[in-house]
Amino acid sequence: MKAMILAAGKGTRVRPLTYDLPKPMIPILGKPVMAYLVEHLARYGVTEIMVNVSYLHEKIEEYFGEGHQFGVQIGYSFEGYTNDDGEVVPQPIGSAGGLKKIQQFGGFFDETSIVLCGDALIDLDLKSALFEHRRKGALATVITREVPWEKVSSYGVVVADADGRITEFQEKPAQSRAKSNFISTGIYIFEPEVIDLIPAGQVFDIGADLFPLLARQGLPFYAQARAFNWIDIGTVSDYWQVLQHVLQGEVGQLGVPGIQIVDGVWVGLNTRIDWDGTTIEGPVYIGSGVLIEPGVHIVGPSWIGHGSHICSGAKVVRSVLFEYTRVLHDVTLHEMIVYKDYSVDRAGEMKHVSDYADNEWANARDRRQSRRCTEALSEPAK
Repeated sequence: MKAMILAAGKGTRVRPLTYDLPKPMIPILGKPVMAYLVEHLARYGVTEIMVNVSYLHEKIEEYFGEGHQFGVQIGYSFEGYTNDDGEVVPQPIGSAGGLKKIQQFGGFFDETSIVLCGDALIDLDLKSALFEHRRKGALATVITREVPWEKVSSYGVVVADADGRITEFQEKPAQSRAKSNFISTGIYIFEPEVIDLIPAGQVFDIGADLFPLLARQGLPFYAQARAFNWIDIGTVSDYWQVLQHVLQGEVGQLGVPGIQIVDGVWVGLNTRIDWDGTTIEGPVYIGSGVLIEPGVHIVGPSWIGHGSHICSGAKVVRSVLFEYTRVLHDVTLHEMIVYKDYSVDRAGEMKHVSDYADNEWANARDRRQSRRCTEALSEPAK
């Protein structure tokens, strides 16, 4: 079985994280979410993986290369063009359009293939899903999950009969119009004939265009409602909640990296913590090269990215600080994500550093933005 990872979108609902990161590169426990997908595919013997890329494509390509470090072979299909000035211009063609482009170029999809969105963590039993797909003689299969009715408008909604055959597919309907609360997880199994149905040379989406087409034509199109971990990063609020669950050990396949130095506190290499008046209530991960001054209070679940600097008197509560974040003296960050010059609270409200009085926090890369913190401490963490 071959695979394709969909990675060409801009991820606008996860801004500011995606201002300079493609969505599949958003880190979970310091590793891009797409890396977990590649590893999962490799565990099931899927070693040929195509990735469609567009927005910030070079970030994905530079990290994954040809896939040797994962024991797989990765190829890329760039969606865009090069203009007269030699600039590479992204121009996505829709998720189904990306499949068609790959097939037209080199005929990659010559057997049953799994297609995955590149922005979710999964532990789906691929072997079992493939067996069911073939047992039913499916041309296309969608792996589904039941969600609360108030969330259906964020997903593609699957309407199926008692045998699982899909009779209708609604792409992100209003709750009042939704005919089901079973939604697509962005995990599909396709036979090569599915690709033949996608028109060439136009923007075409899997959920909005291809799936309604399959349902209308009455083709063998099935849903599989399976019990498995599916952690979707749809919004920044979702991302905050995901990391809260991960740090609390509620996601079985993910363990906190680093060394546990006291109960519930993990650190990376060469961290420096002054414990004089400092209180850290786990679970907390403190990345490599982090400096924590005396009198700091950290309440978990919290993630402190590498190279960060927490100044004396600061308080960090259930927050996620990306790398090289500086929290200034006596500042409190409560249920916040801090990414470079932006912060996002639990409700999804985004602010720029300039929106804060006296630059309450600052990115450590630009020291001119902040007041000077105390000098580096003399003793590293033990």
